[in-house]
Order: sequence, then C-alpha cells, then structure tokens
Amino acid sequence: MKTLALAFRYLWSRPIAAVLNLLLLTLGLASITFVLLVGSQVSRSFERDLAGIDAVIGAKGSPMQLILSGVFHIDVPTGNVKLEEVERVAKMPQIAQVIPLSLGDSYRGFRIVGTTPAYMEHYRVRVAAGTAWREPMEAVAGAEVAHTLGVKPGDSFAGSHGLAGAGDKHADKPYRITGVLAACGCVVDRLVLTSTESVWHIHEMPGAKKPTPQPATHKDHGKDKDAHDSDHDDDREVTVALVKYRTPLAAATFPRFINSQTGMQAAAPAVEVTRLLRMLGVGREVLQGVGAVLLLSAALSVFVALWNAVRERRADLAMLRMLGATPAKVAALLVCEALWLAVLASVIGLGLGHLLTEAVGTILQAQQSLPVSGAVWVRDEAWIPALALAVAALAAAIPAVSAYRVDVAHLLNSR
Repeated sequence: MKTLALAFRYLWSRPIAAVLNLLLLTLGLASITFVLLVGSQVSRSFERDLAGIDAVIGAKGSPMQLILSGVFHIDVPTGNVKLEEVERVAKMPQIAQVIPLSLGDSYRGFRIVGTTPAYMEHYRVRVAAGTAWREPMEAVAGAEVAHTLGVKPGDSFAGSHGLAGAGDKHADKPYRITGVLAACGCVVDRLVLTSTESVWHIHEMPGAKKPTPQPATHKDHGKDKDAHDSDHDDDREVTVALVKYRTPLAAATFPRFINSQTGMQAAAPAVEVTRLLRMLGVGREVLQGVGAVLLLSAALSVFVALWNAVRERRADLAMLRMLGATPAKVAALLVCEALWLAVLASVIGLGLGHLLTEAVGTILQAQQSLPVSGAVWVRDEAWIPALALAVAALAAAIPAVSAYRVDVAHLLNSR
C-alpha cells in the first residue's frame, strides 16, 4: 500500500505529463468502448427484428432498401405492389405465412403501419393498456411512441403524409388510439399499428373496407357482386410483405421465381443485412484503428515519461535503496505509476464511451432510427481494463528494469 501511495504521488508530481498520458489512454479506450457498444447493439437489433422473416417482397428496386424500409423502417419504400399478387404468393405451397404491410404516413415522426394482427403475433407483442384495433381508423401505439408522445387509449390523432412527419395532415380522417403495446425491444416499439383498410381509407383507395357480403337473391346477382368485389381487390395495394417459408428448400427457388416471373422483387434479409454489416464494419474497423493508434501513442508517451522519471529520480531511488527498499520494490514503484494511469484511464474511458454512445442514441431516437443506449453493458467491455493494464505494464517494463539495476554505490560516489 505504501508503494501504491508513493507511486501516485510521484505520478502527479509532474501533472502536465500525467494529464497528457491520461488523456491519450482515455481517448483510445473510449473509442474502443464506443465501437463495442454501438456495434453489439446494432447487430443485436438486426437479429431481433429479422427473427423468423425469410424473405421480403415488394416493388422492384434496391433489395437493401426493401429490407431497411420493410423490416427496420429506417428507409423509404421502393413503391407499392398489387394485393392480388401478394395473395397469390401466400397460396404457394412452399410459403407458410405472408404478412402485408402498408406504409406512407407518419405521426410526429413515428411511422404508421397498416397490417394484420399476425404482425403483432410474429414479434410476440401484447397489449399493455386498452385493446388491439378492431375497426378501420383504430390504432395501437408502440411502447416508445406512447412514452415519447404521451398517447394513451382514447386519444385521437391525425396522420401526416410521408414518413418524415412533415407532410400534409389528414385532419379530416383522424385515428383513434385503442391500445398501447408492451415494450418488446424490437422495431414495433417505434411504430403505430393499424389495419391495412385504414391506410386504404386514408388515401381514398377503392375498397377501403370490403363490403359485407349480402345473400344473393338469384344466381346472376351473386355473379355481379363477386365481379364487383374482384374489381375492388384488383385496385388494392400494399407496400411490402414479410414472408415465412414452409420449408428451407424455398430459399433456393422462391426469390428467383419472384424476381424473374413477377413484377415484384424478393430480398433475403440475411443476405442484405450481412452486406450492410460488412459496409458498417469498414467504419467500425476505422474507429478501432483510431483507438489502437491512440493506445500505441499513449504507450510510447508513458514509456518516455517513465524513462525520464528514472533518470530524474536516480538520487531518490538511491535513497530508497539506502533506506532498505529492495531492487524489486524500486522497480515496482515505476510499474505502479503506469498501472495508476491505466486504472484511471479505464474508469474515465469507459464512462466517456458510454456517454458518447448515449449521445448517439439520443440523436438516433430523435430520428426514430435503431435503438442505441449508453446504459447497456456488453461482455466484451471486461477486456478494456485488461487491455489498459497490459499497455501500461508493457510501457513500464524497460524503465522498471532500469530502476531495478540502479547502482547505489555509483550514484552516491558521483554525488
């Protein structure tokens, strides 16, 4: 304990050098912490939101744009597709389930999604307050939507045209909130869900609500009515559809069939997300490289500082030896100085990394994008203090050996 206390005093006897070394170590560790936190949360968010979705079908365009808009809701859609084409896909033997989504409006920046109850069932989301929608123009709010906007069952709101929340409001066709969903930690938290018929009704598309079938009085009248309903179905559109395969073999044939034989495109989420993470990985590697350079610079700076300290403190070291300190204890004094820097830099660097992550998460939350939080701790962070201690010990190794070999008799004679 005396060695640690003496090392701490020696460290701060040169405050400018100590602060500069501490700053370099801290910045390097904070950069690595930031990369670990953001990278792990983004990857986990992608995995959670993609769970159980084998393919996404929609209008032709960029496959990645289709995934980002239809699954993660962080991009604009590629367009709309005919409902009858989606229904035809749902009847294919290799398809287990198709969940249609209709996009285009938002409420104060949060997207309004027209869908079916199967979408909530897919993400296993339950209603925490109120009830799910039962009629057109009823909606439920995700947990983040309810928390941010303060909406509750019984409230009414008017959606805005477009996905940014800055378009014209549909004030003449308000929604009514019937329920608030429990937090799931998934994309549903930042969505307002309603029926597909509500979206059709808002945009004045034919067949906003399919007429209730009436008993046919004679055969010809029934035929006329069926033809009328079919015309309505032909005009209906959805934005994307989430597809689940009945068999793994469908992954080899289904996307090719959709892309070549229909006017739609099919994108495989696993493939597109892998491409996206590879592109994001470039930025991640750059940040990790910056952190590594800062740590290397810090190690060199600590080495120079301790090497100079050995030369400046030769008289002090000789006095310590005369007072009974062993060579190992004198060398430990130098190592403890470096370890003090590592401990302080680890604490400050981890804290700074979490603060940076929280700041980025706040910006992303304002844009209703991927959830990132500085309050999360990941397992890989445990390596950061170990890395700092290893760097500090390595930087102190040569100065400590030099202090260990101090010739007390030579120093006293030279004085």
